[in-house]
Amino acid sequence: MTDTINKTEIDALNDVTKVLIDSRKGYEKCAELSDESFAFRTQFQKRASDRAALISRFQQQVRTLGGEPQTEGGALGSLHRALTEFSSMFQDDRKAALEAIDDGEEHLADSIKDRLEKSEVHGQSRALLEEAYSSARSGEAFADSLS
Repeated sequence: MTDTINKTEIDALNDVTKVLIDSRKGYEKCAELSDESFAFRTQFQKRASDRAALISRFQQQVRTLGGEPQTEGGALGSLHRALTEFSSMFQDDRKAALEAIDDGEEHLADSIKDRLEKSEVHGQSRALLEEAYSSARSGEAFADSLS
């Protein structure tokens, strides 16, 4: 039974880690697309750094449970970043960046909420998912406050 619980938690953490990696890369891309005068560039960089720290904690928890942590984002995240870069050529960088953040954070929050509702995740793993959910909602509020 413990092996089944660990596998369920490992799968949940790795699935969310994949989306967290995409989110971190999205913040990095938004910072890169923003010109030097864009006042929120440092906030994009800070949020990318915060996501990197959260990813590290997720990966460590997977190792603690005896699993192999996710180290790459998903194909959907790569596609989203490419579309963001493409769309920024046709609109101002700020608008493109904020739309990308809003969409990405909503996707992240939905992924986490699904895992919290459907899986048997407990203890430290659940606490990490809840922290990531809060972070995603904060990112969404950040994007909404700027648009």
